[in-house]
Amino acid sequence: MPRLSPDETAPEFVLPAADGTSVSLAVLRGSSTIVYFYPAAATPGCTKEACDFRDNLNSLKGAGYTVLGISPDPVEKLEKFAASENLNFPLLSDADHAVAEAYGAWGEKKNYGRTYEGLIRSTVVVDPEGKVSVAQYNVKATGHVAKLRRDLGLD
Repeated sequence: MPRLSPDETAPEFVLPAADGTSVSLAVLRGSSTIVYFYPAAATPGCTKEACDFRDNLNSLKGAGYTVLGISPDPVEKLEKFAASENLNFPLLSDADHAVAEAYGAWGEKKNYGRTYEGLIRSTVVVDPEGKVSVAQYNVKATGHVAKLRRDLGLD
């Protein structure tokens, strides 16, 4: 799938959240939104990244950002993950990976010599007008939030 670039309109979506609600990107228009895609809840890298967002959430919110985590996991697994790690931002289920595809976060991956289709760890920042301001693909779980904060001028 093609990747997003700055100044493109971010694809709209409505996805079910771990807390039983639905989250719509359109409803968040007017504020900046960090949409991060992660492969699987409760795995070591994804837990590290989610906890980094959790630990930086007050600072990100203070700078005007909302954080959304999206994975192909079912809502029930996201609910357990959010509870076990005390995550304080919405985790959204993209079970058919349609949103990940629209954002360019689904595609060919290589791991231990094996090639397969899967979720590519990615982060897209959407500005208040619904345009992409930052698009980062193949990010590392460890240190990603710190790098994103630097890229956003928050450090």
